[in-house]
Amino acid sequence: MPDTTRPIKIGTRGSVLALAQAHETRDRMMSAHGLAADAFKIVVIKTTGDRITDRPLKEIGGKGLFTREIEEALTNGAIDIAVHSMKDMPTLQPGGLIIDCLLPREDVRDAFVSLHVGSIAELPQGATVGSSSLRRRAQLAHRRPDLKLVEFRGNVQTRLRKLEDGVAVATFLAMAGLRRLDMVHVARSGIDPEEMLPAVAQGAIGIERRLDDLMMAELLAALHDTETGYRIDAERAFLARLDGSCQTPIAGLAEVIGDRLTLRGEILRPDGSAVISGTREGLIAEGPAMGKDLATELLGRGGPDFMEM
Repeated sequence: MPDTTRPIKIGTRGSVLALAQAHETRDRMMSAHGLAADAFKIVVIKTTGDRITDRPLKEIGGKGLFTREIEEALTNGAIDIAVHSMKDMPTLQPGGLIIDCLLPREDVRDAFVSLHVGSIAELPQGATVGSSSLRRRAQLAHRRPDLKLVEFRGNVQTRLRKLEDGVAVATFLAMAGLRRLDMVHVARSGIDPEEMLPAVAQGAIGIERRLDDLMMAELLAALHDTETGYRIDAERAFLARLDGSCQTPIAGLAEVIGDRLTLRGEILRPDGSAVISGTREGLIAEGPAMGKDLATELLGRGGPDFMEM
């Protein structure tokens, strides 16, 4: 059991969604171990991605923009655990840190958000759509090359305000985030993965700890969702082989039925002019190998320059 003389410090970003994820983690630990709320302290850490909001993510770096400062705090002992959206996480972690606890995965779909339009198919010719995600922009450009795509960053409230101001007709959010904020009503529709394959690890929350912190390892083990772990391991192996970053349009989704895992993945040119996709199916334990193999296939089909366009 934890040292009751000091609270367990949970590190997180300061957005409303990040705080909701940190509180979900705290509540699950309270329930699993019979701890009171005052046994925990939520520590807000501002990241590079939070500080720089007036430039596209691709201009200020890749994955790690929303995690670097939090991981530094974890490494130096300022916090005991860190709560992350797994789709923000680089595939390589700093030495001495590990994520071996994943909470049950939420809705993986993208949400179509608009004040007046019900779906992608209903968007008028030449409509302006906002998104900061290269993946979503590339997928949309591939399906609807007539649309005008503009940069769109900010939290849910900021993006809704931009829609009201007429900056764009529509945008996208993650259904998982809307569910965690009890704001599903914001979505005009959830987009089936068959139409728009989600980001790798979308909807998954990972809890990071120091590798040598055995007490935290024991506390977090009770929270780990095994199926989510298998799915994320396969998807992140796919991403790692592609060396994916925020500057690379990559999508992937693993699903489990019984002891079988199916992995779908795709890579796109940023302008949507080409997409290469594939699927693997096998035993759950083979997920990481399937992810690496699928990525190798897609890279081979795309050629050496495909990911650099």
